[in-house]
Amino acid sequence: MDLFEKFKKDMGPLGKHAKIAHGYFSFPKLEGEIAPRMKFRGKEMLTWSLNNYLGLANHPEVRKADTEATAQYGLAYPMGARMMSGNSNEHEALEAELSSFVGKEDTMLLNFGYQGILSVIDAILSRQDAVVYDSDSHACIVDGLRMHLGKRFVFPHNDIESCEKQLQRAGKWVAETGGAILVITEGVFGMAGDQGNLKDIVALKKKYDFRLLVDDAHGFGTMGKTGAGTGEEQGVQDEIDLYFSTFAKSMASIGAFVSGDEFVINFLRYNTRSQIFAKTLPMPLVIGGRKRLELLRTQPELKNQLWVIVKALQSGLREAGFNLGKTESPVTPVFLSGGTNEAANLIIDLRENYSIFCSVVTYPVVPKDVIMLRLIPTAVHSLADVEETIKAFSAVSGKLKSGVYANSSIAQVV
Repeated sequence: MDLFEKFKKDMGPLGKHAKIAHGYFSFPKLEGEIAPRMKFRGKEMLTWSLNNYLGLANHPEVRKADTEATAQYGLAYPMGARMMSGNSNEHEALEAELSSFVGKEDTMLLNFGYQGILSVIDAILSRQDAVVYDSDSHACIVDGLRMHLGKRFVFPHNDIESCEKQLQRAGKWVAETGGAILVITEGVFGMAGDQGNLKDIVALKKKYDFRLLVDDAHGFGTMGKTGAGTGEEQGVQDEIDLYFSTFAKSMASIGAFVSGDEFVINFLRYNTRSQIFAKTLPMPLVIGGRKRLELLRTQPELKNQLWVIVKALQSGLREAGFNLGKTESPVTPVFLSGGTNEAANLIIDLRENYSIFCSVVTYPVVPKDVIMLRLIPTAVHSLADVEETIKAFSAVSGKLKSGVYANSSIAQVV
């Protein structure tokens, strides 16, 4: 059989909906300046789907730094992989500034968040090692673990008793192999918005021998007194052995970093294959990253304003009777009851008649008959935006409960 023939029959769990979904539910095009209001299919929408937490995407100082760096260096410099010919003083300066900010000895820049943590996991684990990880870990972590040739032990989301049991199982296994244990969790879980149980996991270090890797993509810049992340928020930053985050959220850019003890980071520099064999971050992204980090550090009003919007949105939705689950971060999930067709019709109504654009999540990502609307508030949203959204959500929720969206087919979008 031809290798590609099977794709005609099975496009995968998401791809099977492509004919209906493409361009509207999947691969939508938001156009215009990155802002709370953008155009979708020619119509202005109040948008809650951009991870621009601190509003840095179009901050004038950021735009100026990006523009000047691009004019000076272009997008090619430095040319080559970091180890061979792609290093610069700017790259090293950004690493030093990140290390200081998150309270670690050293930092390594990474080209992308998804690729970055996958590659870090691959580099530090051998077939003799065991990994213990949270069941709700992001796909990038799961894909990194698929490459691991040793043992994997998973515990139910934030279940510290199960985590301890898995540590005991892992301990027995590495006692036979001569390996070691890595625990992986997230600072903020990006789908439901709850924090990883870092404090209790760190406490287990008193009983078990392991190292802790935390993916804090949604916590960096949003959590903690200074914005240094969820470890700072929970008072355990010093106990996180490898702290990872991306530039794609609060920093509104491309790239990522991992921070830890100097000898560990130096090992990663010489053993992380995706960085050794890939072109380095272009200079405008590095210089732009330094400007973003400077604003994150020196303008706490950005994070403060984010939380004004977060608290107004989440408290307003809860007062209106909505279930937001256990979120304790800016990530704002709204859980409703309904099937996939109801979710599709609700979203069409929300966009076409209320001009609200947000992400929708259905089965198999969430249980059957659950609709999750996911909102990402930012520092550049307004209280008027919040009020408008709560009114719209109340209206479509009422329609959902009354059966308006329970058609057997999905409404046609003109």
